[in-house]
Amino acid sequence: MREIVLDTETTGLNPLGGHRIVEIGCIELDNHLATGNMYHQYVNPERDMPAEAFNVHGLSEEYLSEQPLFADIADDFLAFIGEATLIIHNAQFDMGFINAELARIGRDAVPMARAIDTVAMARKRYPGAQANLDALCRRFQIDNSGRQLHGALLDSELLAEVYLELIGGRQPGLVLSEQTVRTGAGDPDRMASENRPAMTTAGAARPPRPHHPSAEEQAAHAGFIARINDPVWERS
Repeated sequence: MREIVLDTETTGLNPLGGHRIVEIGCIELDNHLATGNMYHQYVNPERDMPAEAFNVHGLSEEYLSEQPLFADIADDFLAFIGEATLIIHNAQFDMGFINAELARIGRDAVPMARAIDTVAMARKRYPGAQANLDALCRRFQIDNSGRQLHGALLDSELLAEVYLELIGGRQPGLVLSEQTVRTGAGDPDRMASENRPAMTTAGAARPPRPHHPSAEEQAAHAGFIARINDPVWERS
């Protein structure tokens, strides 16, 4: 199951008001675990950088002016996310900006149905509690000490850990799929075989095992009971 944890940084809050994406960060998950594959790109927004946005992410107009345009990186970005489910903190915001950028270059929108919003997940699980990324990192004891400014890649890395906690940890369900588990040569706990089926709780029903005692067992039990003096179960 391939998922992409995604975050963007922008020049402001409204993609329909002329604000643009300036950074995209993505982390690939396979069965809820990070694979090490990532996508990270700064983007030239072709406009100035408002002070309010600069104070959030620290990306200046001068620095971004040397970065590629969204039109130049769109193919690589879309190829990386593929058809995967997108894990986004406040999905409406990031998806709005991504689809606004795609619309500017005549590309199809990414369907909102592909996104899982971790803000909504957190509010459902912890009603009334803060649902921002810093608050969730504190709740789950995830180290975010390096987050002095917002950054799309760093925030995606933190969100991947938060998402894992929100779905219940590394084993969100009890039923494991019947798949081949392959271990690496450097694994100290390497299995005797390179390939073996994973355990599963779903399988063919087994016939019940007989548990009634045999005649010999009943006789042995009666002999043992006869040697007990004044058993409590025989008292009136």
